[in-house]
Parts: sequence; structure tokens; C-alpha cells
Amino acid sequence: MKLQRIASPLLFVAALLAGSAHAQTAAPVAAEGAWARATVQGQKATGAFMRLTAQDATRLVRVESPAAGVSEVHEMKMEGSVMKMRAVPGLDLPAGKAVELKPGGYHVMLMDLKAPLDKGSNVPLTLVFKDAKGAESQLQLQVPVAAQAPGAHGAGMHGH
Repeated sequence: MKLQRIASPLLFVAALLAGSAHAQTAAPVAAEGAWARATVQGQKATGAFMRLTAQDATRLVRVESPAAGVSEVHEMKMEGSVMKMRAVPGLDLPAGKAVELKPGGYHVMLMDLKAPLDKGSNVPLTLVFKDAKGAESQLQLQVPVAAQAPGAHGAGMHGH
């Protein structure tokens, strides 16, 4: 009887700990300065930008958004004298080093938009990461929609 009184609270605590460990699916990655470019009626694609910093080396492997039919990580780079944009299968995030997703470089492409993204609204994004052991984690964001980068005050945004 005494063993049962001790075991029951221990099982309860163990269940709580197991539940909290399972609930911690948030990525060990911080996103700062996130924003998505506003669209106009009929525009079917736009970009989203941010600065990502991972605690441990990880890789951004996928982006999801209910606002778009297709969400991808893209890279823009010069090939000779031509600027080319292409989807990349993933983006390495070194431990403790900020990686910029910005116009004219790496960025999130939202294509096949289901509705225009209006300035002042938010667009939901889920970033999916995979660590060195192959474990996936997610970071869910509500990204503000703006005509230009926060703090860009009239400076032209090149690249997109």
C-alpha cells in the first residue's frame, strides 16, 4: 500500500515530464526582423525576409504557409552578368551565426497566392528545420506584411 502511494505521484511527475518534453517542438532558431512584401491585386507571388540565428547548427529544409499554394526557400545570385533566382533544397544555419534572408539574396518565396497580401496584415509561415541528427523542428511565425523592409524609409528595395 505504501509503495503504491509513492509510485502514483512518481508516475504522475514522470507523465508530466514526458508530456512537456513531447510538447517542446519549437525550433532552437530565432527569427528577427521578419516581413513579407505586400502585393497588388492579381499578383501571385511575393517574398518574405528575416534574419535567422540557430543555437546549434541546423538546416532550414521547408517553408509552409496556408496563404500560398507553393512556399520555397530561394536564392538570387549573379551568374555572369545575369541575376538568377532558383529554389534551394535547404539553407544551412551555422551555430550562433545570423543568416540574412533578404531581397537580392536568400529569401522565402510565396507563390500561387490565394489572396493578395495587404500592407498592415500578417501572413502565417511555418519554418521547418532539420538538425545534424535528422530531427525536425518547427518555428511558427505571423509575419507582418509591408511595402518595404521595416526601417527602409524610402530606400528602394533592389532584387525583387
